Amino acid sequence: MQFTAHEISLLLNGTVEGDPQVTVSRLAKIEEATAGSISFLANPKYEQYLYTTDASAVLVNNDFVAAEPVKATLIRVENAYSAITVLLERYNTIKLNKSGIEQPNFVHPTAKVGDDCYIGAFSYIGQGARIGKKCKIYPNVYIADNVVLGDNVTLFPGVTVYFDCVIGNNVIVHSGAIIGSDGFGFAPNPDGTYSKIAQIGNVILEDDVEVGSNTTIDRATMGSTIIRKGAKLDNLLQIAHNVEIGSNTVIAAQTGISGSTKVGDNCVIGGQVGMVGHISIAKGSQIMAKSGINKNIVEENKKWGGTPFFTTYMDNMRNEAAASHLPALEKKVLELEKVIAELKKSVQ
Repeated sequence: MQFTAHEISLLLNGTVEGDPQVTVSRLAKIEEATAGSISFLANPKYEQYLYTTDASAVLVNNDFVAAEPVKATLIRVENAYSAITVLLERYNTIKLNKSGIEQPNFVHPTAKVGDDCYIGAFSYIGQGARIGKKCKIYPNVYIADNVVLGDNVTLFPGVTVYFDCVIGNNVIVHSGAIIGSDGFGFAPNPDGTYSKIAQIGNVILEDDVEVGSNTTIDRATMGSTIIRKGAKLDNLLQIAHNVEIGSNTVIAAQTGISGSTKVGDNCVIGGQVGMVGHISIAKGSQIMAKSGINKNIVEENKKWGGTPFFTTYMDNMRNEAAASHLPALEKKVLELEKVIAELKKSVQ
């Protein structure tokens, strides 16, 4: 994939300063770029690298004035940072532009696959499954019986989707994620053993959801575990049975949410947060990393923290700051106790 500076300028509505026919084939940071790379300068702190970079082309703002000679071709745009995001998206789209049906694979005769889909080698599509248009099913993906995929769904290598699960349009599921494994349901017996409770529900991922690598979303015992429209889930999450995640909620890595908990819309959940089951989290809640949530959060659009959480985010930060002064405080208390003891002796 090679593009000239002129072609890139047309894409970005920019102007070329230097050789318009210089070609680039990759994107790179300005301090690490080599010949054939295109980079960008948006932060003045990195201007020094502009004069030494080996990049063939560099995006700069229209109003940028160079303090020294620049050997790279400059592409002037209204906003270099926004422009590089356009290039990153275009580059990613081209890299992931897979098409066709690779062999070997297995598609059950009763399964339906929409137009313009990519089916990677060693993938499996089960009985009664329905795959929408323009989906990308990468190698070693397992799609079980009666799974439904909407249009423009991407399942990266090694994704597993258990039976009866439903995935909406424009959903991305990254490698190693498991959608619809059994919920953690076991009934204790009098002799101390456990009997497995059948998990007969499913998982629903609504439109525009993204699921990170090695995240597990358990199927419901009955009904559905639901990830609402636009939610973004990081890597290594555990979402238990019958959980509901609200629309446009984002959850960072290593968070675990226990069964039947309901997380509201537009929440921001930090990494390594743990939530007990059967609670509700108000919409707009922001929860700091490592917090333990053991009861309902009913106030909307508030920040929370602590393990277990018991106060607002700012109060928790003050508590942590105060805790760092405890050794000095203990020393002062001991000194004051000595002074008080001496005063008592003098009074007697």
